[in-house]
Amino acid sequence: MMRMSPVGLMLSAWLGAGILFAAVVAPAAFAVLPSRTLAGALVGRVLPVVFLAGIAIALLALVIDRGDVGRWFGVRRWLLVAVVVACAAAQFAVTPRIERIRRDIGGPIEQLPPGDPRRAAFGRLHAVSVGWLALAMLSATTVLVLISLAPQARTASVSQPSLVPQR
Repeated sequence: MMRMSPVGLMLSAWLGAGILFAAVVAPAAFAVLPSRTLAGALVGRVLPVVFLAGIAIALLALVIDRGDVGRWFGVRRWLLVAVVVACAAAQFAVTPRIERIRRDIGGPIEQLPPGDPRRAAFGRLHAVSVGWLALAMLSATTVLVLISLAPQARTASVSQPSLVPQR
């Protein structure tokens, strides 16, 4: 039976939450809520949880990931750092700028003319945020693949009686 490492378990849970958010929650919010403003508000409340959890889980994984298990330990560490950096950049650099633009507009972004520089800036920042989340999720996925490729530690087995006589 294959046993998942604590690092693999934590990253799997976070990655599952990120996929659920990106593939289900955000699209559903924009599909069913009566306005894009409400959908954006919902997404804006959930996304920081995903980013902050990614930072916390990747930092914890850096602390508990054991270098004696499998190959690619250095690569796994750099990928975990990438998760931290990507989530932190999105949460602490991009998100505040998006919120500032929303405050400055004072209404729905879609009511701005397509050529408005604030609408263009919002679109660029949204794309950057999506890119940071994608980088974090890709890095976490790669760590999981590397963990799965690592040879499993052997556990002590209960000795079974041998059918071959011992000499």
